[in-house]
Amino acid sequence: MTDVTTIHQPVLLRECVDLVAPALAKPGAVAVDCTLGLAGHSTAFLKASPEARLIGIDRDVEALALATRRMEQEGLAERFIPVHAAFDEFAHVLEDRNIDVVDAVFMDLGLSSLQIDETERGFSYSHDAPLDMRMDVTQPLTARQVLSEYSFADLVRIFRTYGEERFSKQIAREIVRRRETEPLTTSGQLNRLVDEVVPQAHRPAGNPAKRVFQALRIEVNGELDKLAGTLPQIANHLAVGGRLVVESYHSLEDKTVKTFMAQGLKADVPADMPVIPPDMQPFFKELTRGAIKADETEIAMNPRSASVRLRAVELIRPIPDRWRKRFDRGNDYRTMTRQGRRG
Repeated sequence: MTDVTTIHQPVLLRECVDLVAPALAKPGAVAVDCTLGLAGHSTAFLKASPEARLIGIDRDVEALALATRRMEQEGLAERFIPVHAAFDEFAHVLEDRNIDVVDAVFMDLGLSSLQIDETERGFSYSHDAPLDMRMDVTQPLTARQVLSEYSFADLVRIFRTYGEERFSKQIAREIVRRRETEPLTTSGQLNRLVDEVVPQAHRPAGNPAKRVFQALRIEVNGELDKLAGTLPQIANHLAVGGRLVVESYHSLEDKTVKTFMAQGLKADVPADMPVIPPDMQPFFKELTRGAIKADETEIAMNPRSASVRLRAVELIRPIPDRWRKRFDRGNDYRTMTRQGRRG
């Protein structure tokens, strides 16, 4: 039987609890953990907030089962609602439970410890395994399918956009060439291919395939699109005084979160307007003054925390109707940013 406490070290746990708990102090408070994983953060939230209930969302059925068992072992099951869903189904999850607003929403983005440590999933370049990379194993698209069916141009696009890989064209060209005679089916094959293509003099620290694996994982799971589509849903269902707390692990995630939060942190008026009307005042208050990062002590204990960026905001007044409509319409943060500039 898996002991989740030994395979999961929550990142910036104390900082996350300090940010979430104040919003859950009132009786009947509701929190949502959009990325439940093995419930390391969620169990801490419930222990710190004895009046609160928590909805835990995860698209990984194995993680959901392990997290549910952990809640039972901790004596927290009565205040915990597990939900098998992707986090971009946020609004539907609440609607199905007749919940209009919640008091805190937490997101711990990227891979869970379970997905990293279970080598047969093919997420890691450190172990040879089938190229799967699905967080939800019921979905059809796999990394193997991406590598075998995507065009040269599409492979270049995902490696460059999601992996920020300098040698995207060269890697994509070699994938297309090799798959004509030998299908790429394992992480070891892909690892060796990238190792042969990327010049020694231009390699980043660590494994040269790291960025390619990241890009594939994001593509397979639609991570950035789902994140950008979820943030507006969360804002529209936060209670006044509610908090949104997000941990990101690479620059594209963090940029998406930062760009979204900025929408509510500034006055929605021209720069030269002498008086700001009440309904155009900021509706978010920043709680982290930029992003919180792990210190050297935490990184030494938990190397996965090295790239974390923790951001949090509090809803300080009702979101104006025009912004609610924008959030309802906006399927991604780029659309909302353009709308915000036009006012």
